[in-house]
Amino acid sequence: MPTLLADAHAQYKNHLLSEGKAEATVTAYTKDVEQLVNFVGKQGKTQIDEVSTEDIQEFKDLLKKQRYTGKSISRKINSIKSFFRFMVSQGEVDGNPAVDVQHPKYETAPPRVLSKTEYRALRDACRGDERMYAIIEILLQTGMRISELANLKLEDVDLERNILDIVAQKTRGARKLPLNAAAKEALLNYLEIRPRAREKTVFLTKTCRPFLVRNIRTAIDRYFRLAGIKNSKVNDLRHTFIVEQLKAGTPLVYVSQLVGHKRITTTEKYLKLIDESLANPNVKIEEL
Repeated sequence: MPTLLADAHAQYKNHLLSEGKAEATVTAYTKDVEQLVNFVGKQGKTQIDEVSTEDIQEFKDLLKKQRYTGKSISRKINSIKSFFRFMVSQGEVDGNPAVDVQHPKYETAPPRVLSKTEYRALRDACRGDERMYAIIEILLQTGMRISELANLKLEDVDLERNILDIVAQKTRGARKLPLNAAAKEALLNYLEIRPRAREKTVFLTKTCRPFLVRNIRTAIDRYFRLAGIKNSKVNDLRHTFIVEQLKAGTPLVYVSQLVGHKRITTTEKYLKLIDESLANPNVKIEEL
């Protein structure tokens, strides 16, 4: 009996979860497939073997009319291709109807890097908020991901050796990050006023609960606005760290290890943003 699209969608979600994909990835991919399921459902198609290449192409055309960006459409096509590859592997369909659907052409914007004036203005904007000042300083001085910062535990902070332990997260390995003087001072100032609680997460809310990623992101966006910094996001602090380290001559391989890139080619892309020579590299971590 042919598989219902709703059941196939649920199988795919479970497959992504079993592979240890990040929560954001699972949500994005399953939402993309859900959009297609709803689209063909309006045409009376409820079984997976009823979906054709033409259906997916029409779905892609609809996304264009709805003014989705080329990047967003490309991701949705990737999700759909992945969905049908999985269904083929499970023997639910004989072929992948998405295989011949082309990705739209689009230009990838280079990473946004804050200027010294901008990140100094950001510091000034949050200087009276010890928690947010420490969060921004640590992100700026270590290049860690916001999810890694949100998951940081007190036991991961070694103030004697000035090291932060980043624990493994699903598909990401563990690593150690040096805690420089600026980040350490900001962290110590926060720890002095941090609520006393059994919760071991470093950054807490006023009600002693872990400060969640989405709330950290919202808070940083607020300080971007207060600092007068436009068109910037939390990840730009990470981009800034990478570029500033490369400009200072820190070896490419070491920077790649610090920020936890799986492939050094990902780090190499930042070299295009640098005008200065990378001659005479050293292993000093530049303090911003």
